[in-house]
Amino acid sequence: MSAQNETTSNETLEKGSEESVLASLGINSQLFVWQLINFALVAFVVWYKILKPLTKKLDERKTIIDESLDRAKEIETSYAKSKAEYDAALKQAKQEANGIVSEAKRVADELSNAMKAKTKEDIDGLVKQAKVKIDEERDAVMEGVKLEIANLVVTATEKILREKLDDKKDQKLISDTLKSLE
Repeated sequence: MSAQNETTSNETLEKGSEESVLASLGINSQLFVWQLINFALVAFVVWYKILKPLTKKLDERKTIIDESLDRAKEIETSYAKSKAEYDAALKQAKQEANGIVSEAKRVADELSNAMKAKTKEDIDGLVKQAKVKIDEERDAVMEGVKLEIANLVVTATEKILREKLDDKKDQKLISDTLKSLE
C-alpha cells in the first residue's frame, strides 16, 4: 500500500504543481476550460454561419468574374475575327471598285475612240460630198463660162464678119470652139 500511497501522493503533487503553475500564471483552470469551450463554439458558429457562406459567395463571384473574363476574351477574339473579315471584305470591295472603274474607263475610251472614228468618217464623207459638189458646181460654172465665152466669140466673130450665121453653123462653130478650149 505504501507504493500505492506514494503514487497517489505523487499524482496529487503533480496536480498540485500543475495547478500551482497555472495559478502562478494567473490562469483559473475551470475558467480556462469554459473559455476553450466558448471559443470552440464561437469558432464553430463563425465557421459555419459566416465563413462558409462568405467563401461560397466569394467562390461564386470568382466564377462569375472568370466567366466574364472568358466572355470578354471570346468577344475580343470575335471582334478580331470580325475586323479581319471586314478588312478583307473592304479590300475586296476596293479591288472590285477599282476593277469597275478601270472597266468603265476602258469602255469609255473605246466608246470615245469609236465616236471619234465615226465623226472622222462623217467629216470625211461630208468633205467628199463637198468636193464632189464643188467639182460639179465648178464644172457647171466652167460649162457656163465656156458657153458664155463661145457666145462672146460668136458675137465677136459676127461683128467682125458682119454676117449672121444660121443656127446650124452657129452650133458647129460653138462646139468647135469649145473643143479647142478643152
